[in-house]
Amino acid sequence: MAASYIDSYYTRTANAGAVGSALDGVMEVDVCVVGGGLAGLSTALGLVERGASVVLLEAHRVGWGASGRNGGFVSAGFSKSLRALERRLGRDHAQALYGLSRDAVALIRQRIETYAIDCGPIVDGTIRASWFDDPDSLKRERDYMAAMTGVAEAFWPREKLGALLLSERYYDGLFDPEGFQFHALNYSLGLAVAARSKGARIFEGARVTALQLNGPMKIIRTRTGEVRAAAVVMACGGYIAGLHRKMSGATIPVATYVAVTEPLGDRLRTAIRTPHAVHDTRFALDYYRPLHDSRILWGGRISVRQSEPPGLAGLMRGDLLKVYPQLAGVKMETAWGGLMSYATHKMPQIGEAAPRVWYAMGFGGHGVNTTTMAGELVAGAIAERDDRYRLLAPFGLTPTAGPIGAAAAQLTYWFYGLRDALKD
Repeated sequence: MAASYIDSYYTRTANAGAVGSALDGVMEVDVCVVGGGLAGLSTALGLVERGASVVLLEAHRVGWGASGRNGGFVSAGFSKSLRALERRLGRDHAQALYGLSRDAVALIRQRIETYAIDCGPIVDGTIRASWFDDPDSLKRERDYMAAMTGVAEAFWPREKLGALLLSERYYDGLFDPEGFQFHALNYSLGLAVAARSKGARIFEGARVTALQLNGPMKIIRTRTGEVRAAAVVMACGGYIAGLHRKMSGATIPVATYVAVTEPLGDRLRTAIRTPHAVHDTRFALDYYRPLHDSRILWGGRISVRQSEPPGLAGLMRGDLLKVYPQLAGVKMETAWGGLMSYATHKMPQIGEAAPRVWYAMGFGGHGVNTTTMAGELVAGAIAERDDRYRLLAPFGLTPTAGPIGAAAAQLTYWFYGLRDALKD
């Protein structure tokens, strides 16, 4: 039996209907995808669109992990900044990578329309609100992005931003017209329905118990069945948990948290007077968006602990009130956490670990567009010998050093948080 979803705003407002069944017996296909999050679903859909036969195995439910619990922000880019990519790889390579991520945002929009995925309301535009009084830095960033990517972000001076976000915490801001927001779980479910309509077979509650990946035929076993495939794609994200030693050893599961307020009605306008999604300019940032029913979805915090911290709703409420103290007394109706997969190099990990054994992971911090990007790159590589995935070759399966790497990641988060506080 597939494990149920954790309680969240998304599950409470999800589209009804099962998208997977239980695996029973032996199946043979071109490709087996392990993991039913956005990376696995995007890969499966990309493959069946190209004519391949596909089985997707999900241990829990489609979109059960970070893919169905995230903030619902869709925008181009990576956790690693474009400036850092340019310094390491050169201008042309960095631009090509950013172009792939931007294409993925366009593909998400296209798939929503093509497959009539009900994941709205879709609200265009995202705001980067500056926590620091440094308008020149924002303008330099705007100009740099325009020169490197052609994206025309708008600089919003303090007066304009302050009329929309009624907080003393913010100064100026940048507005990205290409980003948007959606219902993350409903999009995941919609992708599954689309893939199934094209012929993919999706199984939920199908936890992989053994992998036999040597030889021309890959064998993937679950408790109740077996899949034999010419190729396998591992797309398990933060929940790979030792399933494949090399891949597990190259990612750090990192938790982040989200909460949703009660409906605020007219009180919402005492704090937020824009429908756009918002994030600030700190390393340890808050990200949030007003929902159509006058609630606020609020996300933030990062931890390598995998259990939910005590009093999570109260912690998230405290973060909200630091920005909008006028909302004192607001109740958080739901609060939840989830695991993202991070690599030490802060870039997605997309490639071939062994002949016809593919991986797609490491999407923490910018997952919606990069999971879609990964799905297209891997599907194209398997079905069409498209080699664009090699643009990610500098960012492979770098070992994380296990618990030591996780501790280092937590210390890094705390260090940058302290740096933000000192700068403030």
